[in-house]
Amino acid sequence: MPPLDAVRPGRAVEHPTCRTSWILSFPVAHHIRSAGDVAYARVAVTATDHDPAVPPASRTIRTFHPRRGRMSDRQTDALSRLWPAYGLDVPDGPVVPVDLAALFGRRAPVVLEIGSGMGDSTAAMATADPDRDYLAVEVHTPGIANLLDLVERGGLRNVRVAQGDALSLVSGLPEGVLDAVHVFFPDPWPKSRHHKRRLIQPAHVTLLRSRLRSGGMLHCATDWAEYADVMRETLDADPELVDAYGGFAPRPAHRPVTKFERRAIRAGRPVADLLYRRR
Repeated sequence: MPPLDAVRPGRAVEHPTCRTSWILSFPVAHHIRSAGDVAYARVAVTATDHDPAVPPASRTIRTFHPRRGRMSDRQTDALSRLWPAYGLDVPDGPVVPVDLAALFGRRAPVVLEIGSGMGDSTAAMATADPDRDYLAVEVHTPGIANLLDLVERGGLRNVRVAQGDALSLVSGLPEGVLDAVHVFFPDPWPKSRHHKRRLIQPAHVTLLRSRLRSGGMLHCATDWAEYADVMRETLDADPELVDAYGGFAPRPAHRPVTKFERRAIRAGRPVADLLYRRR
């Protein structure tokens, strides 16, 4: 691990064999301002999948691309104040068990939101659905901070925000514990050589489905036509999932219109929803 003072904003320090890049992220107790920017404490993002020095069996394939971004003063304040109460860190390495009842302080049906973006949709759904708890998983720091701010502004007690790899988090959940899983507009990884990074693929679907209760819903949405077809084929192939609509579903009223959907509509790309129920 490199010393903290070896990592500077905008730069990365790589491990010579596993290419672990130490990037600037969160959470921290103290924020360092330089030329109007905010620097965050480091987190390790391991990118071993293209490193020839690492044996294939040891390589990790991420379904997401870690991003950094500037935050407003409002977001910075929300992150520093609210993360201890509403945040959950998903560490790299061994799977860590997650107790949802302890996390939310009650026992209620739980919806897992994978890739919550800036959090607007998650906050809107949680506001309209107070009897269920929402666990949002994201890697984009400004998005996490923005959702925390929305949680406070809306007085939402049924939202928690996790930072890290959603698949690692799901692996730490007991089987059959989720009421629903939402995967809205995941990265389509359009290049063929990157298809292995897609979230919706057989092994990942098996994991997600195993954490759903009987009757629980897996809801996916995408504006990438080719990925939509692959999603449907993959979900159809799982023997424990049943297509709730016998094909692409009409747009559900409970899913708020996201910025990605608005962008897709303006560009003339149809949005596909897929809703599958666990047997």
